[in-house]
Amino acid sequence: MKIRPLADRLVVKRTQEEQKTKGGIIIPDTAKEKPLEGVVVAAGPGAARKNGKVVPLDVKAGDKVLFGKYSGTEVKVDGEELVLLREDDILAVFTH
Repeated sequence: MKIRPLADRLVVKRTQEEQKTKGGIIIPDTAKEKPLEGVVVAAGPGAARKNGKVVPLDVKAGDKVLFGKYSGTEVKVDGEELVLLREDDILAVFTH
């Protein structure tokens, strides 16, 4: 099943958290925090303004992004955990 976000929303897949610290200590699942970065899987067409024009998003599918700790809504699609966010919830886009 595919998911297509509407308006200025994005579908983001969180990146995998490190299993060990730099010192080699293994972190148990209960002590891990969810990562605050991920890759945009899908992006909506953009937000519609009052005059009817659609403003396209600055973020596109494939971008690696940083988002707020309590941002978005977590959903499961085909067993895969994803986060639905508004473009405003994106704090930064990683560049090469």
